[in-house]
Amino acid sequence: MHRFYFSLILRKMAKTKKKPGPVMLAKPHKFTKRYSLADVLLRKEKKFLYFIAFSLIAAGVLYPYPSIAMWVGFAFAGYSAIANDSIQTIGTFIGSNEDKKWYWQWLFMGLIFVFTVTYSWIVFEGDVSYQRLATPGLDKTPTNFVYLQLASPIILLLLTRFRIPVSTTFMLLSVFTATSGTILSMINKSIAGYFVAFFSALVIYLILTKVIKRFIKGEAHVSWTVAQWVISGFLWYTWLAQDLANIAVYLPRQLNIYEFLVFTGFIFFGLGFLFYKKGDKIQNIINEKSEVRDVRSATIIDLVYAIILYFFKEVNNIPMSTTWVFVGLLAGRELGMRLRAHDSSVKFAKTFNLIGKDILSVAIGLIISIILAVAINPVIQQELINFFFE
Repeated sequence: MHRFYFSLILRKMAKTKKKPGPVMLAKPHKFTKRYSLADVLLRKEKKFLYFIAFSLIAAGVLYPYPSIAMWVGFAFAGYSAIANDSIQTIGTFIGSNEDKKWYWQWLFMGLIFVFTVTYSWIVFEGDVSYQRLATPGLDKTPTNFVYLQLASPIILLLLTRFRIPVSTTFMLLSVFTATSGTILSMINKSIAGYFVAFFSALVIYLILTKVIKRFIKGEAHVSWTVAQWVISGFLWYTWLAQDLANIAVYLPRQLNIYEFLVFTGFIFFGLGFLFYKKGDKIQNIINEKSEVRDVRSATIIDLVYAIILYFFKEVNNIPMSTTWVFVGLLAGRELGMRLRAHDSSVKFAKTFNLIGKDILSVAIGLIISIILAVAINPVIQQELINFFFE
């Protein structure tokens, strides 16, 4: 009986057993697309690159109209110069005041800018450059423009976006100079500034590293914050006295009241945007250096830098690259700290790598600016022909 029921159950199971379905062909493996670093970068910066392309086209359309071109060139030069050079003056200020509201930082630096430019405008009868544009070759208001003169600040903006701290002095002024002698004078003064800053910082940090280390232990006293704001303000003033020429070179050498208000207002609100963005991409040049986020260390850097800039400001009216001075200052500081601490060869290699990378960046800027100057200026072209072929 049990055998009967057992065989009956097996028959039902055999009847209800599903037949195997048709064999499905396996789909080929879909390989994941790999993107190069350049692809990722282009995707990430797509909107910015569209803006650069549009700006280059706009420069090409507007450069034949001098009254419009000078303000377009000024607008690009104003933001690109301040954004690129922000690492020198307000970079350590931003880095060491991350806990402060951006708009208080902006109002402090912005009002110093307004005072500085107003003083120059009044004392030098409409000149906002502290007579840096009185240098032969730069002393005449541009009456016409070529495309590359408007394109150079856009190129500077592009280099700034990719964290290359090039010299705005060479990028913006060299395309307006009438002779190679003016460029050579600017280069000589800038190289002197680099070495003075490098050896000053090296000696200071070799001698005072232990003392500085004691100062930056524990929480900073509120007096350090006050000192840093005061010293940063003085540094900002000395930098403006040197580099306002880079922005004003597109404009008349004496500005009337309306031109002055547009000049001042544009840069003032551009500074606000820069502080809102916390220095933007190029701020990483500062952040990768040792201990610059500490208010005490930042104060010492700014004080040394301000003294060097003030010294060169008083030497003569020839424009110079403040970027080169700042890069020399950071290089000497880093090397001095490493030598004093007797660090390992790995840390020394990292330090020399940082120094080399920054020197390469300013060298790239110099090469680009010289190429632009030669391409634009027929006087310099003729001087080069005479030098090489006569």
